[in-house]
Amino acid sequence: MKWNTTDLEQINAFNRNTLMEFLDIRCIEISDEQIVATMPVDHRTHQPMGLLHGGASAALIESIGSIGSALLCDLRKEYPVGLEVNANHVGGMKSGIVKAIGKIVHAGKRTHVWQVDLVDNETGKLICTGRLTVMVVQK
Repeated sequence: MKWNTTDLEQINAFNRNTLMEFLDIRCIEISDEQIVATMPVDHRTHQPMGLLHGGASAALIESIGSIGSALLCDLRKEYPVGLEVNANHVGGMKSGIVKAIGKIVHAGKRTHVWQVDLVDNETGKLICTGRLTVMVVQK
């Protein structure tokens, strides 16, 4: 995939003063095949039982797909907006780092579809799998 930029520092700086900064979501890798980000599993991302909150997982899925779509757009003329996000929670985490691995499934002129798997960074165990549909809107 041809991205507009691969400067991780610039990408992470773009997320300042947003939910991504509050949840400490950080993009750590961009390759031709995928975008990878991490998020800590701690008091910010827990539900009341001390497990990773499904909403935090959905926020990570939407964040990585939105970052990827932004890298595919000409942000001077258009911008990506999330249309639909789904998440299937197949495991639990109490602490550590959850890693999101996002892959573009469809990169059309007006829609993008992302497949994102969340895994426990330490064990590699699948925690959640999701999909994000993005619409590319003209400014």
